[in-house]
Formats: sequence, C-alpha cells, structure tokens
Amino acid sequence: MKHQELKWKSHDGLDIFAQVWEPEVIQPRAVVCLVHGLGEHSSRYAHVAEAFGKEGFILFTYDLRGHGRSGGARGHLSSIEDFMHDIDSLLAQARARYLGMPLFLYGHSLGGIQALYHGLTRKPDVKGVIATGAALHSALEKQPLKVFLANLLGSLTPTTIFASGLDAKALSRDVKVVEAYVNDPLVHDKASLGFGKIMLGTTKWILGHAGEFSLPLLLMHGKEDAIAYPSSSIEFAAPLKEKCTLVLWEGCFHEIHNEPEKAEVLKTMTLWMDARLREA
Repeated sequence: MKHQELKWKSHDGLDIFAQVWEPEVIQPRAVVCLVHGLGEHSSRYAHVAEAFGKEGFILFTYDLRGHGRSGGARGHLSSIEDFMHDIDSLLAQARARYLGMPLFLYGHSLGGIQALYHGLTRKPDVKGVIATGAALHSALEKQPLKVFLANLLGSLTPTTIFASGLDAKALSRDVKVVEAYVNDPLVHDKASLGFGKIMLGTTKWILGHAGEFSLPLLLMHGKEDAIAYPSSSIEFAAPLKEKCTLVLWEGCFHEIHNEPEKAEVLKTMTLWMDARLREA
C-alpha cells in the first residue's frame, strides 16, 4: 500500500490532519472517504485500508476536529455544521485528487451519525453510504444525569468537558484491540456539554427523517453492541425497506471492523460497493 499524510485548513481555520492509502498492485476503482468515531483517530483504520486496497479501493480519511492530530478543543463541537463542512472538505479533496473516480462515504459510530446526517442534508454525489455502529441510540441513554446536564447547560456552558463514559471493553471481543485502544496516546475520552446537546438533537432529527434518505445505504451493526445500540440501525432502516441493506452481526461488539469476524465484515462492505459500481 502507498500511504501519504496531508493537511488542510477547515472552513473556520483549524488544521485538519488527513491520510490516504492507495493500492499499488491493483488499479483503484473508487475512493472510500472515512469518518471515524468519538475519541479515536484515523490511524486506527490502517488495517481497513489494507483490506480495501486488496479489492481496489482507496481509503481517504482524516482526524475529526478535536481528535487525533487535528486541531480543535478535545471532544468539543460548536455546531453540527462544523462536522458537515469537514465532510464537504474531505469529499472535495478526494474529488480533486482522484478526478472522475467514484466516491463512497463510510462512517463509524459518531462518524456513522455524521454520514447519515450528511446524506440527508447534503445529498452528496457519492455511489453510496456505509454506516457501521451508528450511535443514534447509545449508552448515553442510560446516563440520565449527563443527558439532563447536556440539555440544560449545553447552551450556557458549552465548553465544559466531561468524561464520555465509553467502555473500552465493549469495543471488541479481541483483547489486543482493547489494550491498544487504552494505551493509545491519541485516543481521548472527552466530550463537552455543547457536543452532547448538539448530538442529542442531531440523532433525534436523523431518526425523524430516516425515510427521506435517498442514497444507496449499507447499515451494519454488532448485535451485542453495548455502546451504540443495534436498535439505531434497525430503526433507521425500517422506513427505507429495500432501499437500505441492513446487516446485523451475531455476537459482535461495537467495532465490527475490529472483531474476530473483521475479514468477513470488510468483505461484505467491498462486495456491496462492487455492486453499486456495477449499477448504471
């Protein structure tokens, strides 16, 4: 794989760290633009890039604002539109770099929320959207005090930071994945009250407009996901019926791309993208 790191400025002046993996042996057929989850960073997807590359897909991704090697206060968000502008930039960078090549938008967890919201509000020119472990219903629902504080104080003291409460052991059944996550210096467990308020409103809006999603969509979720509940994907897919492909993975935790079944999970993604590329 050919790997390159790059940077660009966000619409509001933040340094955004990005990276791309290109297959060297196979002629690339499409670009997968990845949006990662809360508290993590894009380098945790190098093995996903490797799997995609073997099937002729480029992986182009970035560290979210407030995450990894990108700028911004850790875990804070001023507006959902900031996330949308960042995805706009990712897609624009991919189009400029790979002229005429088809694009896919792929989001995991928090990134899955963003991909669905972007698809609903921007209707980008992509061949399809993949959302895994989209956190439309999450463990936050079992933390009523945080929900109360986010709704009450999210506008008054939006930059107040609290621990996200994410249980690393619920990420994967692979102990090595959990250990690497816990010991990763670029991982954080921060979220601001403003971030919480914004995302609570965003997830509610997304679920209320699910039936309006017009792009080809692959939704995948681990059946044993205790971080982002599988009801998230089930509820979003329901009004779309045959317009959406829903795959629930038996026994899998939150990061299905890091589970023992990861090869099958990633193959399911590439086969679905293959099918979209064959469509007129």
